[in-house]
Amino acid sequence: MKTAFICQNCGYRSPRWLGRCPDCQMWNSLVEEEVPSSPAETSARGGAVEDPVLLEDVSIGENIRLKTGIGEFDRVLGGGIVQGSVVLIGGDPGVGKSTVSLQISRQVALQGKTVLYISGEESVQQTKLRAERLGAGKGSDLFIVNQTDITLIREYVRKLSPAVLIVDSIQVVYDPALGSSPGSVGQVRECAGTLTRLAKNTGTAVFLIGHVTKEGTLAGPRVLEHIVDTVLYFEGDRFALYRVLRAVKNRFGSTNEIGVFEMTSGGLREVSNPSEIFLSERPENTPGSVVTAVMEGTRPVLVEIQALVSRSGFGYARRRAQGFDSNRLSLLVAVLEKRIGYSLETEDIFVNVVGGMKIEDPVADLAVACSVASAFRGKPLSGDTLVLGEVGLAGEVRSVSQSGARVKEGEKLGFKKCLLPKGNMPSSGDGCGRMQTVPVGSLREALDILLGG
Repeated sequence: MKTAFICQNCGYRSPRWLGRCPDCQMWNSLVEEEVPSSPAETSARGGAVEDPVLLEDVSIGENIRLKTGIGEFDRVLGGGIVQGSVVLIGGDPGVGKSTVSLQISRQVALQGKTVLYISGEESVQQTKLRAERLGAGKGSDLFIVNQTDITLIREYVRKLSPAVLIVDSIQVVYDPALGSSPGSVGQVRECAGTLTRLAKNTGTAVFLIGHVTKEGTLAGPRVLEHIVDTVLYFEGDRFALYRVLRAVKNRFGSTNEIGVFEMTSGGLREVSNPSEIFLSERPENTPGSVVTAVMEGTRPVLVEIQALVSRSGFGYARRRAQGFDSNRLSLLVAVLEKRIGYSLETEDIFVNVVGGMKIEDPVADLAVACSVASAFRGKPLSGDTLVLGEVGLAGEVRSVSQSGARVKEGEKLGFKKCLLPKGNMPSSGDGCGRMQTVPVGSLREALDILLGG
C-alpha cells in the first residue's frame, strides 16, 4: 500500500499535498489516503476479458428493459430498468430515496425476479418495519442483508444472481483492501467501480443511493456521477407533499423527463396528471397569478406562477425567485422598466413557481413578466387564460417549441384562451380544438390584452 493525496471534490490524485486542487480549483480539498500499490490490478478486479466484436453483430434481447410497475419511475428511466445498468439516486435527507427503493424492490419481486437489498445503515429488523409500513414486507424473491463489505456483497451477487441490486447507501460501503475509512474519496470511487463492473459482467441492474452535501450535490468525488449510467435527483422539500424525480444523466433515455410523486403514509404514490395537481388550489381573482405550460421531456405540464410586488423598505430593492432563474427574473424586470415604462426600481419583487417545480423552459418568460405586471398594477388576470412565449430584450415575444401539445394540455384542463407568439400560430392552428388562440408579437401587446392599456 502507498499513500496519495486525493481531492474530495473531483477525485484528482497528487503524489504530494497541494493547497489548491489543479483540476477543480477548490482550496484545502486534498486529503491523504492509502491506495493500492498497483492500481491497474485493483481496477481489473472482477473484470472479464472479451474480444472486440463488430457493432453490427451485437444482438439485443427483447426483454432488455424490466418494468418496475411504477409508471412515473419507468418514465424517468426511459421505459424501464436496463439490464446491467447502474443508477445513482440522490436527494436531501428524508426526501424518499430509501422509500422508493423498497417500493421498486417489491414491484420487481412480485414479477418473480430476484432482488437483493443491501441495507448498510439500518439493521434487517429496522428495514423490515419500514417495508411493512410500505406494504413491501412480503415477497419470496426479495432478499435483504445488512452488509458494508464490498467483497461480501460481490459474493452475495454471485450466489443469488439477482435481477436488481440496491445498495443503501454507497457512502457506507468499503473495500477492505483500502486503508481509508468508508465514505472517503478512494473508497467511494473504488466501490462504485467494483459494483459497475459487477453489473456489466452479470447483467444485474444496480441502484446506488447517494448522500447529498449541504450544498445540494452528491457526496464523494464527481467521478462517481461519471461512472454510473443514470443519475436521478429527488427535488422537493422533505416537508412538502410532492416530490419530483428528475434525470440529470441517462445513457438509455432522455434527461428531460420527470416523475411526480406524492408522499403519503404508505410511501410514494405516483401522480399521473401533474398539471391538475399543481393547479388544484389556485386562487381566483388574485393579482400576480398566471398559468403557463412547460415541457418536461415529452410531457406538457401546466404550472402556476405567482408574483408579489411590494414597496421596498430598504435602499436596495430585492429580486427573489423560487423555482425560476433569479438572473432571468432581473432581465424581465429590466424589460418591463425599459420597454413598458413601469417604475420598479423601488419595488421588492418575489416570484414563486407553485408546487416545488423548477422551470428552465424559456416559454415561462411571458408568464413571469405578466404576473409581475399584474401584481404591480393590482389587476388579476382571467383565470381561464394560458400564457406562452419567450421574451427578448427588445420586448418581443418569440416563438416556442411544441406549442400544439401545450395548447392541448391547457384545453384538457378547461382553459378557454391562450396567448401565443405570432410565430407559432401557423403550426398550432391545427389541433387547437375549441380553445381561442390570441397571437401576440410583443410584451406590450400581451399586457394590453390581459390588463388593458
